[in-house]
Amino acid sequence: MPNPINQNRSRGLSASVIIVCLVTASAAGQTAKQVRGAAPVEPLQNEPSAKIIIDPPLAEPLSHGRVVIQYRTENLHIVPVFGPAALAVSPRIGHIHVTVDDATWVWADASGEPVILNGLPSGPHKVLIQLETANHQLLDQGAVKFTVPGAPMAASAPGQTAGDAHGAANV
Repeated sequence: MPNPINQNRSRGLSASVIIVCLVTASAAGQTAKQVRGAAPVEPLQNEPSAKIIIDPPLAEPLSHGRVVIQYRTENLHIVPVFGPAALAVSPRIGHIHVTVDDATWVWADASGEPVILNGLPSGPHKVLIQLETANHQLLDQGAVKFTVPGAPMAASAPGQTAGDAHGAANV
């Protein structure tokens, strides 16, 4: 007489094998283009709009006064190629412009690496990151606001005042 426990295990194993086969068959039915998107070597017709997604500054470096802002783009590759002829390249290429605290000047970056700022004074700040075509035409933008913490005060030695610790003379 067959063992009911072994029959249940056998049915469970059979069901698992059938599910795996069905999942594999449906995944195998997808083309590489369906999974990975269009080949980056072929021009794209009607490219979707380029977007920039900006994260808040990394907390650990910010706690030490260093601002590290990570970002990513959609539908645009960040590369150091500039000029009107580059507008015809597909998929789309470009770079970013960075503005700190509404300054009247910007800097361009085509590295694709995080934006890193050192030496900002403590207090609130805003960084605007603009996604640009290779010919400096605005495609998308985003801003992050953050506060650079103040420098911690040095600990006073016993019997010293805060003025003594900073080199001020007592009169």
